[in-house]
Order: sequence, then C-alpha cells, then structure tokens
Amino acid sequence: MTFKRLKSVDIFRGLCMAWMILGHLTGWWLREEDFWLANLINIILDPIGASGFLFIAGVSVMLSHRKKLLKSKSSDGYSYRMIRNEYHFRSLFIFLIALIYNTSVAIAINNLTWIWTWFILMTIAVSLFMAWPLLKTPKFFRLTLGIIIWILDKLILDALILYEGQPNIFGVLFHILYNGYYLDPILTFFPFLLIGTVVGDVIYDIFKINDQENRIRVFKSNFLIPSLIIGGLSILLNVLFQFPQFLYRKSLPWLVYTVGIDLVIFSVLLTLEIFKFFETKRSYKFLFYYSYYSLLVYLGHNILYFLFLYQLNVFNIWLFVVGAFIIIGLVLRSIYKKWSDKASIKLRIGKLSSDLARMIESKKSN
Repeated sequence: MTFKRLKSVDIFRGLCMAWMILGHLTGWWLREEDFWLANLINIILDPIGASGFLFIAGVSVMLSHRKKLLKSKSSDGYSYRMIRNEYHFRSLFIFLIALIYNTSVAIAINNLTWIWTWFILMTIAVSLFMAWPLLKTPKFFRLTLGIIIWILDKLILDALILYEGQPNIFGVLFHILYNGYYLDPILTFFPFLLIGTVVGDVIYDIFKINDQENRIRVFKSNFLIPSLIIGGLSILLNVLFQFPQFLYRKSLPWLVYTVGIDLVIFSVLLTLEIFKFFETKRSYKFLFYYSYYSLLVYLGHNILYFLFLYQLNVFNIWLFVVGAFIIIGLVLRSIYKKWSDKASIKLRIGKLSSDLARMIESKKSN
C-alpha cells in the first residue's frame, strides 16, 4: 500500500501558520488604542492557533508512525528500534531549538527564567516526548487520558498559581508546568496532540483501503459523520450554554469548543480531498509553503517584530499584514523552487534523525 501525502493536512497546518502571522503582526504592529482589534481576532481565530497546530501535529505523527511500522514489517533493514530512535532524535532536536529560541527571548528581555517558558516550540517538543509511549495504546484510552489531563490541569493550576515566583518547591513546580501559562502550557495543549493521534489512526485505516468506493463509504461512516456530529455539538452546546465562558482561552468550555472547531475544519478539508474537489498532486500554493516550511516561518517571522512596532491603526494594519503574508509566501515559493526540502528545517531534522538512528543500528549490528 502506498500512502500519499494528504494535502488537507498541509492546508490545515498552513492555516495555523497563517493565523500565527496574523495574530502576531496585529499584536506587534497595532497602536495601543487599537489593540482591541487584536483581542477580537484572537477570540475568533485562536482555535486554529497553537491548539490547531498541536492537533494536526498529532495527526501527522500518527500517520508517519503507522507508515513506518508498516515499512518495518516488510523491510529487514528497518526495525522498530530504529523507528523509536528516529522519533526521539527528532523530538530532541526540536527541544534543543526550542531552548535556543527561549534563551534568545530571555536574553532580549533580560530575564533568564524565560529559558524555560511554554512557547509553542517547547510545547510541541515535550508533547512529542510524552506521546511516544501512548502511540501504541487504544484510541479510547488516549481520548480519555486527554480529558483527564484537562481536568487535572485546571485543578493543578488553581493550586499552584498562588506560589508563582516563590522560591519553594511549589513555586518551582509552577515554573516547570506553567511559566508563561498565558502562552501554551504543556498540560493544557498536550491533549490536542493526543486527540490528533486518534484522528490520525482513524484516517490511516481509511486511506489504506485501495478501493475508492469502499474508502468513501468507510470515510463517511467512520470519520466524516462522527466528526461533524461531535465537532458540531461541541461548538453548538458551548455557544448556547457556555457563553461567554467558551471565549476565555484555556477554560474547559474553550477547550471543548476548540476541539469542535478543529474537527469540523479538518473534516471539511479531508472531504474536499477525498472527493477530489481540489487537485491533490498540485502542492504549489501558499498554504502548502507555510506548512512545508512551518518551522522556518515560525523562527524567521520574528524579525518583523520591530518593522511597524505599535504604529498602525485598525485600517492600515490590513494592508501591511496581507502584504507581509503575500511577500512571505512568495519568498517561500522561491525557496521551494530553488532548494525544495533542503531549506526545510523540519525535513532536515527528520533526515538527520533518520541517519543517526541508522548509524546506531549499524553499530549495534556490527
């Protein structure tokens, strides 16, 4: 069985990166008196921000893991131990990049405690480490564990926030779990990756069906209908009965509402793909570039911080933000045409991780 790259995954990830650009630039460039617009945009689009990125990362992780497991069964030179080592090397490299990023921020603001802060890169790296032993567990277990973590998260935060900044064991524990808790703390966002792995499991089983007619039938019954029902109810019930609580980022209603948004959007994109509403072989679109070079975009877009710092108003902000998005997309397209995967940091990390795993396996074999 050959499992083609799903463009719906790239489009969803590209949407997450596009929102990151919009959210950051409006937060950086708007005048103080117009900052209400940035808050409004956050409320509307935040479900496809860090939460969406963790969700689609979980989908990708599981799709990749299942494909590698299948490869290991048909290849004498590719073992489960190599899959494990490759996975951990990749997680480690992302973690090291996250530490470098955090350190640069800490130095810039002259606060070394920020070396350990839950920016999205750190959250992704630690989530990957935590997810490995869970990839072989049943889907229901992962879903249940995610819900339990969310409940414990609220209880732990309420108990530890009283000790923020204090030089005692509880203060240290707060720092480890929640430093930068208004960002993307691990206990809040790790369940999104877990839910993504469950979705990835379901999708893999669907797309390994070779017969197109049978695949569509199973897709409707096993994924599309359940996702639309669960996602739709998650959105509707929170809007009707949890207003305005579901608008408060990281509240339990917001978490459930956000899962619903992510499920519905991804279900729609996957439906368009499986019914061939867009050409899956053509990947030369802006959202693809933002997905393909997501790590490069995340690290590189920070240079835009000082460009119009707190200078733009609610009217001209759109011209400059859209212009920045288009220019970045054109630059990424040019990079893709000239260097392709050679300029993708995440693909280079994957290649290096694979090479190191093979080297270790070769030494053990010899």
